[in-house]
Amino acid sequence: MAKKMLVLLLGCCLLLPLTALAQGTGEVAVTSSEVIVTSQGQDYVSYLAAPTEGGPFPAVVLIHSFRGLEEGYKTMTDQFAAHGFVVLAVGWQTFEQSPPDATVDQLLRDSVALLNAREDVDPERVGLTGFCAGGRYTMLFLPQIELFKAGVAWYGFPYGGDVQPASVLDQLTVPMLMIHGTADQPSPIAQIYQYAGELTGAGKYFELKVYYGEPHGFMLTDGQLRQDEVAQDALMQMVSFFQRKLAPTM
Repeated sequence: MAKKMLVLLLGCCLLLPLTALAQGTGEVAVTSSEVIVTSQGQDYVSYLAAPTEGGPFPAVVLIHSFRGLEEGYKTMTDQFAAHGFVVLAVGWQTFEQSPPDATVDQLLRDSVALLNAREDVDPERVGLTGFCAGGRYTMLFLPQIELFKAGVAWYGFPYGGDVQPASVLDQLTVPMLMIHGTADQPSPIAQIYQYAGELTGAGKYFELKVYYGEPHGFMLTDGQLRQDEVAQDALMQMVSFFQRKLAPTM
């Protein structure tokens, strides 16, 4: 039996089920490769995937978890790009290297600069997404880096770190989607509900998708991207969100 999925609507539009999201989202051929993002004299081995032809496309910077740029994130980057995005998964961290927030801030700005230098990227349609620690960075920097027009925070930490993302939510001016599991122990769902309440109180636009029984980091198992209904639904929630929020303006 498929796990139950809960959609919370908090000052936002409806999040569609997987069957509805899959309609009319034809995939395209993708070219992917290892790239180097240089920031403050440091080289970060990263992974980029883009539609093989066409453009300009919206682009998204992806921030992985504390476990590093695992194979599952590369698979996700490829699948994401197949929906018409240029996606840069930045290899920002390993267990041996955990940079301070200020370093990640500049790395994200330099990552956007790399994307914007490409002819197939629309610099006015750049988003940010992150997982675990990357989810915290999405919550933290989406309000502070004006280069990003929308963001998706996966099982993030709104009250974690030296600077809590919740402390800068008043600066948020672009839409954000949060994806979380009810069985998340490192980042309890109660804290996400609390953060959502603060966003609502501040009049901020956000969407929240909650998956019953899913733990922290549920998109990957043993470093590989899950291929079951829950994981694919969650992936398509992100794709649909960016398709809506990074759509061309007339």
